[in-house]
Amino acid sequence: MSALAFEGFLSTPEMIEVFGEHSLIQAMMDFEAALAHAQAAVGVIPQGAASAIGGVCKVELYDVQAIIAASGRAGSLAIPLVRKLTETVALFDAEAARYVHWGSTSQDVIDTAMVLVTRKALGLIERNLDALIAALFDLAEREGDTPLLAHTLMQPAQVVSFGFKLAAWLAPLVRARQRLREVARTALQLQLGGPVGTLSVMGDKGMVVAARMAHELQLRVPVASWHTQRDEWVLLGCQVGVLCGSLGKLARDLSLMAQGEVGELAEPSDAGRGGSSAMPHKRNPVAAMVALAAALRAPQRVAALLAAMPQEHERGLGNWQAELAEWAGLFISADGAAKALAEAAAGLHVDTQRMRENIERMQGLVHAEAVATKLAAKLGKASAHAVVQAWSHRAVKERGHLRDIALAALAEDPALAGAATRQEIDSLFDADAAAVAAKREARRQLDTLRAQWQAGKLQGESS
Repeated sequence: MSALAFEGFLSTPEMIEVFGEHSLIQAMMDFEAALAHAQAAVGVIPQGAASAIGGVCKVELYDVQAIIAASGRAGSLAIPLVRKLTETVALFDAEAARYVHWGSTSQDVIDTAMVLVTRKALGLIERNLDALIAALFDLAEREGDTPLLAHTLMQPAQVVSFGFKLAAWLAPLVRARQRLREVARTALQLQLGGPVGTLSVMGDKGMVVAARMAHELQLRVPVASWHTQRDEWVLLGCQVGVLCGSLGKLARDLSLMAQGEVGELAEPSDAGRGGSSAMPHKRNPVAAMVALAAALRAPQRVAALLAAMPQEHERGLGNWQAELAEWAGLFISADGAAKALAEAAAGLHVDTQRMRENIERMQGLVHAEAVATKLAAKLGKASAHAVVQAWSHRAVKERGHLRDIALAALAEDPALAGAATRQEIDSLFDADAAAVAAKREARRQLDTLRAQWQAGKLQGESS
């Protein structure tokens, strides 16, 4: 029970329900009903049998917990489900019961059910991802031109803009949305092969049955059964893992910028959100926490999917089962992260004054490259770099400002005469001027990303 509580804490009720027991069992029932309908349509089983089978493929008619409890001993969730389905059909039509699960196998029903619930899961992720992307674009419109201190190797680097940071967060999310749709088009396919993948029980009507089933379930018709060919399916899982990593990148930056000493961003502080049981002043970045937890767990789940791919012959022993057990966790983590960050981004507090103050607190050191570039016209690149490096070391040691040290040196050193005027030096330490290139690049990237995102949404609505 405690494990379930902690899983739910990092996800959403909607996603937990998608992969819940009742949802999965109903998806398996949907497979059995579609199988019977398709087989009856082409004369593989009687029409009356299909009607009898389809009429009782409703999860509410069954003891789900009893089916799950029996699956461990049986070695497959499909075995007790098919047995109970057969018994229920027999209550109304003993002859029809003979045709339950006709020509199919356990992996057919389980794989297809997983495809069906995964399609729902992808819809939830896309919804929350779109909300997050929209909120980040809104932030860029409102606050994107604000100068911001960039960091490399966790150290202050140069001045960029907040919009430049937002573009770096948005780009992998827009790409992830597009890639998930592309990979899903091939991964969301019917599984139907029978015992060894030949559909031998259905004679020459096997692929016709598959086509009819796929149409009813709105899935892609597979070229053949993919019982141990897991590449297209696992690729979808890998893309979800990549999304978790991209959400984690955003969350890592957000958590660093929300540190009290930095104070550039803060998550919403609604009642009961992000508090501490001991410290009344705390404003914890709980959305970032959820996303970072997802990014931490995803690599192991993706690794398990990849490790399970070398499956034996025509049916895997243990590896397919391991894949099933890991699959839901990826989607549960990704959706929890996307929703948490979407809610945070929609109410994110941006302290633009603090962003400027943090630049100023660097004693002008983040403008050192600009100063060196200006001096290079007279001194040459290497000499200019050495001179400004010495000034920077002095600024740190004396806790002075690089601008003041530069102006004093230019006035006192004859070798630097004419290298730059006071006005030119002053302009090099203007945060807004320093952010011009980043603003320009951010606008270019954001315009492209917005167009890609909107095109993807329109494509999704029309498909």
